[in-house]
Amino acid sequence: MVSRWTSRKSSGRRLKRAISIRQPYAEQILLGVKTEEYRSVPTKIRERVYIYASLGPGDSVDFRKMKAEPGDFPTGVLVGTVEIVNCKWDSRRGCFAYGLERPRRLVRPLRSPKRPQPVWWRPF
Repeated sequence: MVSRWTSRKSSGRRLKRAISIRQPYAEQILLGVKTEEYRSVPTKIRERVYIYASLGPGDSVDFRKMKAEPGDFPTGVLVGTVEIVNCKWDSRRGCFAYGLERPRRLVRPLRSPKRPQPVWWRPF
């Protein structure tokens, strides 16, 4: 179940990190359809993080699968949060898979005063 969430805190702690993800993949995470994020480097992070919808779009084939096109989803903003619960090597894809659980969409997307980075960064 995907819930609405407006606070910058999780379990009494302020969220510290954001992960940059292109659309439509950020939207797929928020819908609970995408449960793994694939990266070339492992992570030891095991906590709730912001999802930053990157400015650059993902593959047009993935937009068509969602009956959408670039520009249909917000970009350049924090759109929600998700828990990173594990990281394992995916030998079939040849990269690391970050396990994602309990996505929460922000009621209103947030702009960060800081410049986003390609993977992890601190938005506030």
